[in-house]
Amino acid sequence: MSRLQNTLAELKAAGRKALIPYITAGDPDLDTTLQLMHDLVAAGADIIELGVPFSDPMADGPTIQLAYERALLHNVGLRDVLALVERFRSHDNKTPVVLMGYMNPIEYMGYETFVSSSVQAGVDGVLVVDLPPEECETLTAMLHEQNLDTIFLLTPTTSDQRAAEICRHSSGYVYYVSIKGVTGANTLDVTDVKRHVDRLRRATDLPIAVGFGIKTADDAAAVSRVADGVIVGSALVNIIARSGQGDTAVEISSQVSALVSDMRKGMDAA
Repeated sequence: MSRLQNTLAELKAAGRKALIPYITAGDPDLDTTLQLMHDLVAAGADIIELGVPFSDPMADGPTIQLAYERALLHNVGLRDVLALVERFRSHDNKTPVVLMGYMNPIEYMGYETFVSSSVQAGVDGVLVVDLPPEECETLTAMLHEQNLDTIFLLTPTTSDQRAAEICRHSSGYVYYVSIKGVTGANTLDVTDVKRHVDRLRRATDLPIAVGFGIKTADDAAAVSRVADGVIVGSALVNIIARSGQGDTAVEISSQVSALVSDMRKGMDAA
């Protein structure tokens, strides 16, 4: 059982839901990202999704696009992200880390190098936004051989047949996109989320985590009642963006930690 699978199993046994914050590696810089990763865990995060900067993030809205741009200004690439995870592992060998990004950097590095480097760094799972199930078997087989989990996106428009195919290649958890649109959208309909999550449970026994559109502790609590995990990204990245508006690293960390802590409390109460 992978570190990610073990964490999710422990949460289920305890009757708790996974809180999965997303931040972009290198935004505003790598040292701050490292500190934020530790702060997120201290605030109640169970799993961390770490964005790999890319110049054409098609699934992401303006908030995360700008985070990628800020990271790319510092020339942060995939190798830097892997080195960052390795630094995180020197103080935290328990919290799972999932890389979230796009195929181009992996193709450029090469599958074998990427997989071996991910293992060495201490990565636990990989979510490649633009890797369709029809073309994923080579990479997923290599990842699974090294006990790395593969997470895929499912959306409100994913058919039952396609959901079953995507889940066949998935491990760890599946990521249900709660809205039709990009990250950071405004509308969250929990009743609709529940309907789709119930439908997806017929396609997989894996935990289902829900992301996109979750901004507040109330949002997180509501989603935790119908899903196995809550993913929050743009709300945190918006706070981090204030580092360019005069807020210090300490202030950013405090605000990020406060939001995650409030979400953890709301989810546990729910």
